[in-house]
Amino acid sequence: MQQLKLLSLFGGIGADIKAAKRLGVKIKTIDYVEWKANRVKAYNAMNPFRYETQDVRTWDLKPDVLVHGSPCQDNSIANRNDDKGRSELLLETIRIIKEMGEWRPKFIIWENVRGALFKDKRPIFNEYLRELESLGYTNSFNVENAMDYGLPQTRERVFCISILGKELFDFGKLRKRPLRSMSEFRQPDHEIENIEKYVVNIPSMLNRIEDLATPEEIEANKTKFRYIKTIIDFCNTITERPDRCPAAGVFKMADGRYRYPTEREWWRLMDFDDEDFDLMLKVFPIKEHQRSATLYALAGNSIAVCVLEAIFEVILSGDYAMKSDEQLQLIC
Repeated sequence: MQQLKLLSLFGGIGADIKAAKRLGVKIKTIDYVEWKANRVKAYNAMNPFRYETQDVRTWDLKPDVLVHGSPCQDNSIANRNDDKGRSELLLETIRIIKEMGEWRPKFIIWENVRGALFKDKRPIFNEYLRELESLGYTNSFNVENAMDYGLPQTRERVFCISILGKELFDFGKLRKRPLRSMSEFRQPDHEIENIEKYVVNIPSMLNRIEDLATPEEIEANKTKFRYIKTIIDFCNTITERPDRCPAAGVFKMADGRYRYPTEREWWRLMDFDDEDFDLMLKVFPIKEHQRSATLYALAGNSIAVCVLEAIFEVILSGDYAMKSDEQLQLIC
């Protein structure tokens, strides 16, 4: 493959193009489709493109490689709502592929929370797999953890890679990376401007910090709620907000207090560079005495760059298929 021709549906802030750039690949962006204005502004700030908001339901161009991560809220274990409206947007990708005719992408990459595989959430994913099979694709999916690719964040996500033809993608060929030190991601407290706005001072959050609870309290409350861990070697899953429980975790300060990760740390922990974040500050400046909900949400809804980088690396090598004697029929 001389160049990576990307179509991003539900494109977020562009983790796919970030991963491809890291590999030094020549990239042709066929299109980028995202309906949330802030995500489009963030994507445009980091790339030499100027896209407008688009809805996947009106998209009609023709790519070679398609990457999509449909809204995950309906698949989340934390969501008790039976409304499947957002997760059904996954099936809009099927409509788009059908309308491409003979010019169908060789690879389709989909990412979502592992809750998409749970029994009560599975029917839509199964329908997605069946529809792709009817269009000539062979599906392979696996749960990948960003920690296995060097990122100190426990972020388990389902990756489904569909190949046009009879080949199964071999997830065993993905190159794992050593876990990077949290010191690469944490800002020294004395370098953080207006640090007081990051200090945990809400009683309901302080009462959830595991370090401040006795073993007896933890045991008594284990069926009621989760405790918030102090970040040392790694954090829990990055979400849209740092100030709710379950949480990615909090840092303990030298004075004994605890603070939320900063917006910059949030972006680092999704494997974006400081240069990317500095560009974001020009588009979404942080107010002096407030944390930026926008910057937290943009990163928290993204795909971890390092995992996409590992997937692209294998696809670009041409050695991505599972050997025929190792292939097993996937049963959904």
